[in-house]
Amino acid sequence: NDRMRIAQIGCGSRGRGAHLEGGILPHKATENFEVVAIADPWKGARERINGSIEKAFGRKAREFVSYRDLLAMDGIDAVMIASPDFHHTTHLEAAAKARKHIYVEKPLATDFGKLVKAYDAAKAAQAAGSIIQVGTQLRSLPGIAGARELMKSGVLGKVMRIDESRNGDKPYWYQYLGKDVKKEDLDWNEFLGDTPKQAFDPRKYSAWYGYYEFCQGPVPQWGAHFLDLMHYVMDCGMPQSCVCLGGVTTWKDENNFTTPDNVIATWMYPEGFVVTSSNNFGNSAGNTRKFFAEKGTLAVDNWNVPTYSAEGGRKRDGSIRGKIEVTPVPRPDHFLNWLQCMRSNQTPHASIDAGFQHAVAVMMAVISYDTGRKTIYDPKARKITTA
Repeated sequence: NDRMRIAQIGCGSRGRGAHLEGGILPHKATENFEVVAIADPWKGARERINGSIEKAFGRKAREFVSYRDLLAMDGIDAVMIASPDFHHTTHLEAAAKARKHIYVEKPLATDFGKLVKAYDAAKAAQAAGSIIQVGTQLRSLPGIAGARELMKSGVLGKVMRIDESRNGDKPYWYQYLGKDVKKEDLDWNEFLGDTPKQAFDPRKYSAWYGYYEFCQGPVPQWGAHFLDLMHYVMDCGMPQSCVCLGGVTTWKDENNFTTPDNVIATWMYPEGFVVTSSNNFGNSAGNTRKFFAEKGTLAVDNWNVPTYSAEGGRKRDGSIRGKIEVTPVPRPDHFLNWLQCMRSNQTPHASIDAGFQHAVAVMMAVISYDTGRKTIYDPKARKITTA
């Protein structure tokens, strides 16, 4: 049977909107697959995504509360993981041990020890034939692929600093408040997983992005995209060190959110450049994403149409004139790439190694934020220490 049977773990807005409706369904006419199973601790999420599945395939998928029961089902070829951040390593490791093809969301991890375990399981699955795509989809954009080729050409010369500032006037987790989550419709313990037990709180379930025990904030959330983009464009290694500062400085109210709304992280890379990612949810001005080099500047303020110029280049030589759009490199979108690689047995755009790379950088920032100390990564020992 040539038909790929896919299951979805995590059926919230990301699973339903990005993975199903905006991810694989646009390729239903050309790729032979069906969605056969779903798992989510909340009945409401399962019902909503199953409505979309029934509309697309003419029948509903099997429903499970726990990912364990879904992975025990016969006949599943591939699994898409869109659970909350703190579940990613658990679900990735389990799906890898079950030898499934996997699409897993970023950030890949919220705990470094769990990251290493999940990565090792994923590498073993990959060696056995599993195709694993990490959900850092920017490297599948033609403009970003073009930026990588531009950097490889040497036209901008040596890069010494890369900055992203991605701001808003209100934290994004507020938009998730107000869901009608009833205790009887939710397996609260399944949601908590291996985090400390606590009383049912519908606000914490709905807006988990805003609570630090479930989500460590915009550096792992948004910064993972930026870091992966930067790693891809620069074709670089692991970061050497990191410092991260921030806190809840603006949005203090009855929700008692603990995820930082004002944060900045800085990494040093062995190739000799510094990277900074910052987020301010009190003022939306100042958004930027730039690579500063000796002959000019690459601007990725628009994901789809990066531009470059000689601006600021101390060694600019007249070879770059005006603002030039990066020449795009055609590529299939991120989900189509995954679907195609499962047939061709090729490595997808965002491999598990790329996911491990961004996750290490993220965890260095998180540990620095938690401890108030500089973090250092040892790639041979695969350890993060503080200084």
